[in-house]
Amino acid sequence: MKKTYTGGCHCGAVRFEADIDLSLGTLRCNCSICTKTRFWPAIVATDAFRLIEGGSELSEQMLDTRNSHYIVCRHCSVRSFGVGHSPETGASAYGVNVTCLDDMDLDDLANSPISYVDGHRGTWHVARTAIGI
Repeated sequence: MKKTYTGGCHCGAVRFEADIDLSLGTLRCNCSICTKTRFWPAIVATDAFRLIEGGSELSEQMLDTRNSHYIVCRHCSVRSFGVGHSPETGASAYGVNVTCLDDMDLDDLANSPISYVDGHRGTWHVARTAIGI
């Protein structure tokens, strides 16, 4: 069931609201940037994400082969959300970092399925359901 969550970066400069259905699950990627920054997204449609404040406080970092774009707060460097495309449909979507949600019910998160993706080898679009990627 969809629930509206609020969240933001560590310093509070960036604030957002998102309609998330945790029963659909979250993702864990093993690429170096997601691993080191502990990015743990729930995927939401573009119309289910609303940037409330701080658009001018965001900075875009480019890593890897300059094809990967990471949106962070330019003050505290927290990556509270990202923007990407579905490999199946090509549609834009947001990845909302569940660790940046203010009102997350920990039981809801614990009961949410996790799909593990292999960004380390560049096959992040092939979800796995076990850690042994």
